[in-house]
Amino acid sequence: MSEKILERASGQNVSVGDVVVANIDYIMANDGTAPLAIKFFQEMGGRKVWNPEKVVLFIDHATPSYNEEISATHNLIRKFAAEQNITNFYDVGSGICHRVMLERHASSGMLIVGADSHTTTYGALGAFSTGIGSTEAAAAMISGKLWFRVPESVKFNLTGSPHKMVLPKDIILHIAGKIGADGATYQAIEFTGNYVSTISVDGRATLCNMAVEMGAKTGLVAPDKITLSYLKNHLRGDDAEPVTSDRDAEYRDVKEFELAKLEPQISCPHSVDNVKPISEFGDVEIDQVFLGSCTNGSIEDLEVAAKIIRGKKVKKGVRVLVIPATSEIYLQAAERGLLGLFVEAGCTVCNPGCGPCIGGHMGVLAPGEVCLSTSNRNFKGRMGCADASIYLCSPATAAASALTGKITDPRGMK
Repeated sequence: MSEKILERASGQNVSVGDVVVANIDYIMANDGTAPLAIKFFQEMGGRKVWNPEKVVLFIDHATPSYNEEISATHNLIRKFAAEQNITNFYDVGSGICHRVMLERHASSGMLIVGADSHTTTYGALGAFSTGIGSTEAAAAMISGKLWFRVPESVKFNLTGSPHKMVLPKDIILHIAGKIGADGATYQAIEFTGNYVSTISVDGRATLCNMAVEMGAKTGLVAPDKITLSYLKNHLRGDDAEPVTSDRDAEYRDVKEFELAKLEPQISCPHSVDNVKPISEFGDVEIDQVFLGSCTNGSIEDLEVAAKIIRGKKVKKGVRVLVIPATSEIYLQAAERGLLGLFVEAGCTVCNPGCGPCIGGHMGVLAPGEVCLSTSNRNFKGRMGCADASIYLCSPATAAASALTGKITDPRGMK
């Protein structure tokens, strides 16, 4: 899939290891990376972005602003967007860049780069999407092109039907634990198998989002009826140029993962690949639960958690932060009564955005505290405190644990 997309984008035949200059379909940057990109854009002599409709800017990492310096950074982005006539500018409250890109811009067969490592998320729609640095983002904004080394491809074949409380997040944590944090460095991961063919775009986005946690250049799912239905429902059916791998395509490796007997998985401090099944945990008490992020802030994720929490109260002394990933998801959750349900249970519902994930503001941990999070990283200091511990889990495990105050298997919850 990656070779075909890079062939189309570069206009030349490609093989693994080739270096090509390719036309990009979108370049994305957020408030964590756009300020540097704008600085480099100006230093490179940039006057006009190559296509203001193909540059997408977000304010999502520290929203709303919590100090004067952040406010000045936000205004820098707003000013640049206005000067460059960038119509796809998403201000405070719009939501997390990756999920908004899924909803409104990304499509099958596209080549998309973003100044954020989790740009790999859009592979859920069959796009070659990958993270880049701020200097590369500046060059892409000027030229509309970027160089790529054609990656080797690996296939992860996911088969079997896991328990209904074993979710895509459990699957990708399990894979990360087996492959390792650098086990797929600069490779294109293709997620295949009968399990993948049955899950939603939201679930596929969770898989592709965390491909980068294994070092991958990109993660992809071949477009199918589920993909095209999603695009049609989001008014982008005509944008799709579905690309699939040939039946005789050669892969660097093929990994088989049988999921029928898989337990819920937990990534333990302080590395995403330090993964254990939930049965190996005793009483691990928690201080905070975070339900959200670009990995697990979808309406599907919120609904799973709501089913477990409905009619109950979170454990006294446990802070539970619920953050829908985008304004669209926030409105859906409100219409379905989920936000009120969470508040009545004792949760705190926050505005769409990255929230506690990066540890900049909102939900920063104190020394010695333990957070159970549906986000994608748990290294030291990730949530604002180097002396705190972060465990990663699925929305189902997060909800079950919020009720008990300790890491809890959701399969036992009614």
